Amino acid sequence: MAHQAILEFSTAGRGTRDITDAVAKVVAASSVQCGLAHVFVQHTSCSLTITENADPDVRRDLETIVARLAPDGDPAYRHDTEGPDDMAAHGRTMLTDVGLTVPVGGGRLLLGTWQGIYLWEHRTAPHRRSVVVTVLG
Repeated sequence: MAHQAILEFSTAGRGTRDITDAVAKVVAASSVQCGLAHVFVQHTSCSLTITENADPDVRRDLETIVARLAPDGDPAYRHDTEGPDDMAAHGRTMLTDVGLTVPVGGGRLLLGTWQGIYLWEHRTAPHRRSVVVTVLG
């Protein structure tokens, strides 16, 4: 059995947005009791991550880490078509990921107590992002 939905999210610019509840609703609508939920973002300058959902400092610190690894406006970048954050956003996406898989059991996401699914916007400006959720079971 397979069930699929495309979710649309607006971002406020660089940072994380908790999408756990929206993904969980797709899983619930699928009627899959045991299987996998695959979550995929259809863009090259944002990503998905599973991280702590209790302390927002964790997500701020993760932003600090990727900013050090892929800084905005690095003069070594050739691709800067859309501004100084453009290539950095692509690099941050590559360092993180555009897809993730979560087990489904009892008709729900089997995330740990402190885990949440986040859409991570790497551009500084707000964007509209599409996320495909595919539930297999």
